[in-house]
Amino acid sequence: MPGRLLRTVGRTAVIAGTATAVSNRVSRRQANRWSRQEEEQYAQQQQYAQPPPAPAPDPIAQLKDLAELKSQGILTEAEFEAQKAKVLGS
Repeated sequence: MPGRLLRTVGRTAVIAGTATAVSNRVSRRQANRWSRQEEEQYAQQQQYAQPPPAPAPDPIAQLKDLAELKSQGILTEAEFEAQKAKVLGS
């Protein structure tokens, strides 16, 4: 009888040890999965938190505005040419 009791205790210990190991592995995997999800969500939030880049100014519209200012007498010919050179990058 004592041998049978020892075998039963031994089996119980092996089963309990295996169950604990499996449970710990599952817990670690789940924790890693949650951690990755949190990192992905944080990265997405950071991506959306940045303001979108300002659109490049339209050089045609800028030249039209400068021509309008020149025709109204607000800009002189020299000022118009200087601003036009800036817009055209020359």
